[in-house]
Amino acid sequence: MHTGGFAKWTRRFEDERERRHALGDPDWERGATLHPAVWAGIQRFQVGEDGDGANLIGKADQAGDADYAQAVRLFIAEEQNHARLLARLLATGGVPTLTRHWSDVVFVRLRRLMGLRLELLVLMIAEVVALRYYRALRDGTDDALTTDVAGRILSDEQRHVPFHCERLHASLTELPRAVRRPVMALWRVLLLAACLVVAADHGPALRRLGIGRRRFVADVMTSSHAVVAAVLVPRPDAWRQAGAQGG
Repeated sequence: MHTGGFAKWTRRFEDERERRHALGDPDWERGATLHPAVWAGIQRFQVGEDGDGANLIGKADQAGDADYAQAVRLFIAEEQNHARLLARLLATGGVPTLTRHWSDVVFVRLRRLMGLRLELLVLMIAEVVALRYYRALRDGTDDALTTDVAGRILSDEQRHVPFHCERLHASLTELPRAVRRPVMALWRVLLLAACLVVAADHGPALRRLGIGRRRFVADVMTSSHAVVAAVLVPRPDAWRQAGAQGG
């Protein structure tokens, strides 16, 4: 299938890669000092960012748009860089990485059940939740290194959301018009369920970061309105409301 328009995303990812190389890594020598609950949360998100993305790349290749397939590879590279940054951050605090966490196992299995559309819908749940988490991590501590790392990852996630929104719009146009809104309504229900699980799992860390469970869930669900709008009606600026919630 030809989706068109993804060459611009390839350029954006490549431009960001060059900017990232020019900027260099955070100053790891500063080290990081965080509450154990916050370290535990970072461990869980680090597992979620880590992976080779082979399944998503395979489905992107099958979609028949070379530009999109290349953009997906660059997206996966950014996610792997997030895993690397978080692992280095954990190391500065003497905290090991996890080999697996049950929440990541569930997300991965769900994403692999069906085709590209379902994979992206599930992936978008993780991305929208991540927007709010990394904003909390960036703003919720007095640790300079953690703020730097979280800010870098958040900046990337704010580009990932519109990238996936654009591809999901193309995918939903293959469905009958009458079912597109119900699909996205169901997506918001699943997002709420996932968000409640994350809030419960990360409750102590969220309190330490100054937002608490209820506000975390409310903020994620508020940001999802703009995401749904961007998927259903492709307006270049529609997603930025979600980005503002994340930044």
